[in-house]
Amino acid sequence: GSGYSFGYYDESRNFVSLGTTGETAISMVAAGTVYLTSAGTYSDSGSGQVVGGYHAQLSAAYGSFDEARAAAAGYSGGYPAYLSGTYYVRVGCYASADEASAALAALGAEGTVEKSASTGVTVTVTKTAAVLFEFDALGAQSLAVLPNGQGEKAVTWFKGYRYNGGFEYQRITGGNLNVIGVVGLEDYVRGVVPHEMSGTWPTEALKAQAVCARTYVCGQTKHQKAYGFDVCNTTDCQVYYGVNGATDISDSAVQATAGQRLYYNGSLIGVNAVYFSSDGGATEDAANVWGTSWDYLVGKLDPYESADSIPNYTYTTTYTAAQLTWILQNSGYSIGTIRNVYVSAFTPMGNVYKVTFEDTSGNTKTVKGETCRTIFYSSTYGKSVRSMRFNISGGSAGTSYTVNGSDTLSSVSGAYTIS
Repeated sequence: GSGYSFGYYDESRNFVSLGTTGETAISMVAAGTVYLTSAGTYSDSGSGQVVGGYHAQLSAAYGSFDEARAAAAGYSGGYPAYLSGTYYVRVGCYASADEASAALAALGAEGTVEKSASTGVTVTVTKTAAVLFEFDALGAQSLAVLPNGQGEKAVTWFKGYRYNGGFEYQRITGGNLNVIGVVGLEDYVRGVVPHEMSGTWPTEALKAQAVCARTYVCGQTKHQKAYGFDVCNTTDCQVYYGVNGATDISDSAVQATAGQRLYYNGSLIGVNAVYFSSDGGATEDAANVWGTSWDYLVGKLDPYESADSIPNYTYTTTYTAAQLTWILQNSGYSIGTIRNVYVSAFTPMGNVYKVTFEDTSGNTKTVKGETCRTIFYSSTYGKSVRSMRFNISGGSAGTSYTVNGSDTLSSVSGAYTIS
């Protein structure tokens, strides 16, 4: 198709149209003073052609986008603006109020000088300073853009990827834009499956992935309160890149399972429809990982994975005692200088269940569950443990064994127990 509709999404996620444009390449920028660089990009600092935050605004109000656009066509640099439910004509984007005032005087029209609010969004013709529309509902609604497919399902390029559906541009007061894709469930799943599983894998595997992805997104709300969207497009939720990467096989798997989701005792399992790229040889009981038990998330040995060729399937991460001390203390744990760390309990599946740290004063700190893995993460040192299947060895202090009540040995080699 071609062109777009401007509007907003109501509380039920229905698109409310305000007006249209026939332009095929448009850019949304945070209203205010921005700079158009020689490369055709927009920046809030630096140099280049100024797209300023001051405007000559004509006094007349209009009842529709089309009326305002028709009136704006009579002025060079004029464009419609939707301001909290009312349409106006604005002319120009100036760097200062004085420049806007001079422009207004030159127009010989009745009006005022207005500055874009910190919640405004400006729509331009991509790589130009030509403004098509300005939207500002003071946060009550967010600008939405819906592509015109002219009777067909539209596909829109956005930052190198192609997406179905529309887009919402949230702007928190004074901040940058959050771009939200608003898309139907099946089109969303179509964009997840080939990125969470190869789109060339067997159909039955892709069907299982489609059901899991569909189930997961239908139960996910963790980003709603903070950002107003259901899921992000990264591994924090599920990887989603629109129609990029979709194959005939992956599309057919989504279509064959359309609407199918996972339930247990009549309830959608939602965010518990978890999956992984590698299990290291076994899955695990949910209770041993997250502390809550679900009958359908139980540990099971996997005899097949090790037969496949998986990059970095085994690995070693080395920490010094000083690094472990720093990591624990900066994570809020009350412990001294670490002299020893060891796995103190495994699950029946062979995954780590407890890890114990010991300091030079003999104090210990034991963690369990998924913390056994995450406690080793450090962005400062660029180190982490990637799974719950690991062993701990080495250490300059070694392991200390207490014998005869008070004596210690650094090794049990050559030692005997008589009882």
